Amino acid sequence: MLVAAYPTRGLDIGATEYVHSMLLKAREQGMGVILISEDLEEVTNLSDRIAVFFEGQVMKILPSEEANENNLGMLMAGMDEAAC
Repeated sequence: MLVAAYPTRGLDIGATEYVHSMLLKAREQGMGVILISEDLEEVTNLSDRIAVFFEGQVMKILPSEEANENNLGMLMAGMDEAAC
């Protein structure tokens, strides 16, 4: 298992691309990867599933294909995406 917390914070574009490729390579080799990030583009591009937390509680876990800026934003604000 690999836990990557904010792995690209403060990195330039080239270094960010390298880190992303290493995370994807680890996943392809069968390693479980937990990515913790505030960068929604990074999360949606690298993740199979996305868990959204609000005040320490999991609001929802959704497949990355279902994640978009709108529903992720509502979940991060503590709102049920279906209610809005």
